[in-house]
Amino acid sequence: MDGRPVLVCTEYEDATADLVIAELNRRRVPVLRFDPGRDSPAPAVLAARTGVGGWDGRLTVGERTADLSAVRALYHRRPSPYATDSGEQAARFAGQENRRGLGGVLGALPGCLYLSHPQAIARAEYKPSQLSTATCVGLLVPVTLITNDPVEAKAFCAGQPAIYKPLHAGAYEVEGEPAGIWAAPVEAREIDGAVSHSAHLFQAQVPKVADVRAVVVGERVFSARITAPPGVVDWRAEYRSLSYEPVACPDELRGALVRFLAAFDLNFGAFDFAVAADGTWWFLECNPNGQWAWLEDAAGLPITHAIADLLENGASQHD
Repeated sequence: MDGRPVLVCTEYEDATADLVIAELNRRRVPVLRFDPGRDSPAPAVLAARTGVGGWDGRLTVGERTADLSAVRALYHRRPSPYATDSGEQAARFAGQENRRGLGGVLGALPGCLYLSHPQAIARAEYKPSQLSTATCVGLLVPVTLITNDPVEAKAFCAGQPAIYKPLHAGAYEVEGEPAGIWAAPVEAREIDGAVSHSAHLFQAQVPKVADVRAVVVGERVFSARITAPPGVVDWRAEYRSLSYEPVACPDELRGALVRFLAAFDLNFGAFDFAVAADGTWWFLECNPNGQWAWLEDAAGLPITHAIADLLENGASQHD
């Protein structure tokens, strides 16, 4: 029996991670779950030393301990952020040291598969890099403008049907309540001086008949067609009104998706496409650490098993 552990780095309430951990437990793969940004319910205690082959030592959470030199894989799911942006000076300092110390060691484990490496995830979250990489690997990308110039924005939106969408899906509130900023149509007459306050992403609107989310785990692609009510531009705004069905990813796109992940050194990606009436898949974006559990259930896609396979194997698909 292979006793090398899998580390699962996530919040303590994460139903998606629970699915993977349950499958790894079924396979008798040792798992150590922890949240490096929180001390509750049990703190992560690190004792790491430099060795000939890299870092060795131990990570202890509660009564469980992992040998850092023997970690087969780290599943970087949804850990809490390190406390670096608020609180007293001492707390900010401690958070910064933890991120660079504990986080730094976890990001430099010898012989470890990362699904995916936190730094790779961070690099891949930049939409300008995504769009240029998508073009390079052969995906079709709608014409896109990123600007803080109202004149440029107005001219772009006057030239074709266009949408606006945020460059980052960060926290946002309306009247004190959490709210999402969805992709939405925008017309030239709506553009004003507020555009100059920050960079904005405008994109030619694809006349779509459906959407596809393609979840890629290593080199395995799982795709679902998502149908929203007529007139809905961003399906995420209408979760309760969607229908799903599994769909085969075209072979030429399958290779492009794997090349996209390799370009960012990722082992996972949740890709969104707009599907035109002629069946063409237009790349919109990739979430390098996107959600997938609801789609597995809705479309019958065996994503949990694919992730468990990758973590159990512990050998990078891109090595």
